[in-house]
Amino acid sequence: MLLAGCSVTPRAPPPSTDIDEDAYRADVRRLASDEFEGRRPGTVGEDKTAAFLVARFRALGLKPGNGDSFLQAVPLLEAQPTSAPTLTIAAAAPAGAVRPLVFGKDMVVWTQRRTPEVTLASSELVFVGYGIVAPEYDWNDYAGIDVHGKTVVVLLSDPGAVGADSKLFRGRSLSYYGYPTYKLEEAARQGASGVLLIHEADVVGYPWDAVVNTYGGARLQLAAEPTGPRQPEIEGWLEGTAARSLFAAASLDYKALRAAAARPGFKAVSMGLRADATLHQTLRNFNSVNVVAVLPGSKRRHDYILYSAHWDHLGRAALGGDIYPGAVDDATGVAGLLQLAQSFRRTKPPPERSIVFIAFTGEEDGLLGSQYYVDNPLFPLADTVADLNLDRLHVGGPTRDVTDIAFGQSDLDAYLRDAATIQGRELHADPHPEAGEFFRSDDFSFAKAGVPALVAFGGDDDSARGPAFGAAQRADYYAHRWHRTSDAYAEDWDVRGAIEDLTLEYHLGMRLAQTRRFPNWAKTSDYRAARERSRESADD
Repeated sequence: MLLAGCSVTPRAPPPSTDIDEDAYRADVRRLASDEFEGRRPGTVGEDKTAAFLVARFRALGLKPGNGDSFLQAVPLLEAQPTSAPTLTIAAAAPAGAVRPLVFGKDMVVWTQRRTPEVTLASSELVFVGYGIVAPEYDWNDYAGIDVHGKTVVVLLSDPGAVGADSKLFRGRSLSYYGYPTYKLEEAARQGASGVLLIHEADVVGYPWDAVVNTYGGARLQLAAEPTGPRQPEIEGWLEGTAARSLFAAASLDYKALRAAAARPGFKAVSMGLRADATLHQTLRNFNSVNVVAVLPGSKRRHDYILYSAHWDHLGRAALGGDIYPGAVDDATGVAGLLQLAQSFRRTKPPPERSIVFIAFTGEEDGLLGSQYYVDNPLFPLADTVADLNLDRLHVGGPTRDVTDIAFGQSDLDAYLRDAATIQGRELHADPHPEAGEFFRSDDFSFAKAGVPALVAFGGDDDSARGPAFGAAQRADYYAHRWHRTSDAYAEDWDVRGAIEDLTLEYHLGMRLAQTRRFPNWAKTSDYRAARERSRESADD
């Protein structure tokens, strides 16, 4: 039965969490230090991170989550470019003008093909609008066109989220159809040889250099051979100005086409351009790890509440070797995971349900560690109560509000609202649902598998300085530090907001631990059917 919008039966607040601010700071400081070299999977930084986490979980007296081991091996494949990929665009007519695009400045491309060399030759460019096929919305941007052998050029987001029409898709809230991963998946299903996503900072919420830092170096995949359609020869991003220049060179009105693409009935447009690309890479298989610990429940130890964070970050820059510290993203979450583990370990009497603490690998390359876990769960997903994910905890002072990224999607809202009420705080939906934060963190892997999941953190309404200040701070982080070498720990950080949010997460987990109820997704949620199937199988 859906609880969102109603109240969980009130009860006395759980015991004090006794979260240690100094210890929290020390863990963030160390995880984000040069010692850990940016915590890239498959590097010495991973070895040091995993050893650090295992030692901490063991010292807390937690049980290994994988038999006698705190580690779950995650087989990965790394593709390392041996030189900068090339992408050249030329007019389709004979002797047409040739425009080479500069890697890192105009474009970033890669391949998911498992081969040392990939070549794209004279591939026709086709603008397919938002690149969406959604029968439930009567929407098909690929209708009437065969893109086999062609390179599709695609807008990010979806027509509702960009504000074209609030009645389209999910309105201002980004649907999965608007997320970059979907665009690549659909292009593959359509048989495209190439797919290029157009970057616009006001649409995706982060600037071009964050794209280059994220996608411009080595790329990771799960090592298992993929099923489904064959991947395109190349995938990548076009910088917005470079993309508009291509449309202009093709005598196409980008602004008008973008507007047309947001209306029902849009038809794909051949751009009269052809693409040539080359990419050389070396391939390496290795085992990365998820780090897993468990505190067995006192009564219902076969019911599991998961707290998760991702330990990985970007490692070192491909050029210059500068370290990406990943202090906010996600040393704050991993340090929070350790503090929650300590708090639950000290709770007397202990929680009735088991509490699992997981630090995932490969989040930055596409939620790889969490996807591997849900495909190979150490604890049955049907018996998993929820995943409470800690990603990019609030650095700043206390807030009057709590942002629930998955607001309105599951029963977890009601539990979260009651936990927030204990703190005198209000629960709010994501103020920027068009950014699609829900799809960008490990909670999404669990959602797809049917497990109720959320990411919650301090909102913009700073208790001392108000909502405008908080919104400006959040915008500044994404504009100047997210996925940059400047995402570093500083001694002048105000972490009272993070401590407040960890207290909230503790209260939320305790409420879930002390009930027999299994939360579900809302009836309107895309993830409810998967949850009900898994629970029905468990009952059988």
